Amino acid sequence: MEWLSGAVDYGIIGFLLVLNVVVVAVALERAIFYRGVRIEQFKDIKSMELVLSEKLFVIASVGSNAPYLGLLGTVLGIMLTFYQIGLDAGAMDTGKIMIGLALALKATAVGLVVALVAVVLYNTLLRKAKVLMLRWEIANG
Repeated sequence: MEWLSGAVDYGIIGFLLVLNVVVVAVALERAIFYRGVRIEQFKDIKSMELVLSEKLFVIASVGSNAPYLGLLGTVLGIMLTFYQIGLDAGAMDTGKIMIGLALALKATAVGLVVALVAVVLYNTLLRKAKVLMLRWEIANG
């Protein structure tokens, strides 16, 4: 069960951090793309919406699932702590228990931070896309 500690620390938390980098990269790409969009190049609003909403699903997916990945890390960390308590016949040092619980809570915290970043970026980009579409509708009646 020792591998579980590494799986939580490096696996789940590492995966969440990679997802956070992906979210920021996609958000930066979309923000740069939105700056260069010329509304007059679109013939209809539906084609504009398709182009503007590309890749936003990635950010939304991470935002909605990151807390669950953090929760998975929490469950695994608590399982590991209980397993170690069981091996020591209930006479485990409280310091070791606290370290196991801290690892579990760290996974939850990272999951929540990644989700918060993703949701803020998603809402910001979605608002920018809607503004561009409204400008197209105003210009084209």
